Amino acid sequence: MRTDPAGSMSTIFESFKAKIFSDLHVGFLCKVINFDSGKCAADVQPLIRTTSDIPAIIQGAQVLAHRLSVNGGEPQVYKPLLKQGDVVFVVCADREIKNALNGSVAAASTGRQHDVNDAVVLGVLGCNLSS
Repeated sequence: MRTDPAGSMSTIFESFKAKIFSDLHVGFLCKVINFDSGKCAADVQPLIRTTSDIPAIIQGAQVLAHRLSVNGGEPQVYKPLLKQGDVVFVVCADREIKNALNGSVAAASTGRQHDVNDAVVLGVLGCNLSS
């Protein structure tokens, strides 16, 4: 029996594509493990399993705050108040964010892309706010 070279190559490419996509982190649901209001950062546990192992906790993910003007009034800063167990949506930045957190244009120290070390908590899912 002959092996189809095109079929074998297709299988190799599909495996390679699956590996690349499994290492690419974009957006996912997490549970808050701990929230540091002073640093506005959270330790979060991804809730979707992509391997047979439980996903590792992401430590120190930055959490978005908001500056809003309500009814044309003076802008107010609203910082998040996350509780242990809250279900949040997290995204991973395209590049490393550490050197830009002070608001200055900066080069990344690493070549990381879509890495969980550059996770940002966007907010709590509305369905989770009832408690």
